[in-house]
Amino acid sequence: MAEESEMKCGLVAVVGAPNAGKSTLVNALVGQKVAIVSPKAQTTRARLMGIAMADEVQLLLVDTPGIFDPRRRLDRAMVAAAWEGTDGADAVALVIDGRRGLGPKVMDVVESLKGRSEPLIAIFNKVDIADKPRLLDHAAKLNDALSFAETFFVSAQTGDGVAELKAALAARMPEGPWHFPEDQVSDATDRMLAAEVTREQLYHQLHAELPYASAIETEKYTEREDGSVEIHQQILVERDTQRAIVLGKGGSRIKEIGAKARAELQELMGVRVHLYLHVKVRPNWEEDSDLYREIGLDWVQ
Repeated sequence: MAEESEMKCGLVAVVGAPNAGKSTLVNALVGQKVAIVSPKAQTTRARLMGIAMADEVQLLLVDTPGIFDPRRRLDRAMVAAAWEGTDGADAVALVIDGRRGLGPKVMDVVESLKGRSEPLIAIFNKVDIADKPRLLDHAAKLNDALSFAETFFVSAQTGDGVAELKAALAARMPEGPWHFPEDQVSDATDRMLAAEVTREQLYHQLHAELPYASAIETEKYTEREDGSVEIHQQILVERDTQRAIVLGKGGSRIKEIGAKARAELQELMGVRVHLYLHVKVRPNWEEDSDLYREIGLDWVQ
């Protein structure tokens, strides 16, 4: 462990439009999975901190929900969480989908970043599948719109450019003691992690069949005497038809969701997991303030 006089620790807010690959990038910087990933936009709902080590520097990476035009209460809470995640940041990293380039959603975020005092870092992600000449054009236009301290081209999926980005972020962090133990990778509790892993399986297995009409509520989380963990979760949906989709024919879909979530949780937590899933119809779950706290969001009007 580094001497306290050598330590550095700082907060990096990771922002961007939906589906830019922010969560995949945070996972790559940390070196293991801490945030759920899905090709579906707006997968990240609450602020999540990934903790990455770069020699004597501890990087606190706040993975924020994608910033977009909010329409529902849940949308407004997610966007509020994104901007709150930038409070007190030592650097703000704007992640851009390099394949899609600079669309209206990206430029709206750029406009909102104007006037900030922290160093702004531009990160073009997904360069492994992007048109390389167009990337340079996009970077030039982006820096014409707002002056960024540095611009990086990375692929969070393949790891290309991630080490260089991590080193550059670490170099900008202020001196100070680490906020977390050296081996801790996230500020999420095991209870929150369990709910997120199940929600990720819903996204993976149901795709467009159940867009954003579901949430996970943890009813019970207990550690058994043998060291294993027992978790009871409710999958909340808005309609009976959605409940039928989650259950699948003869309960086959929910069994598959449970089996894959259980296997991943056992790998992440290093203990045996007993996971029990139930599907409940709650028509207005988006209006339940207690549930917002459960999933890590503030209640907004």
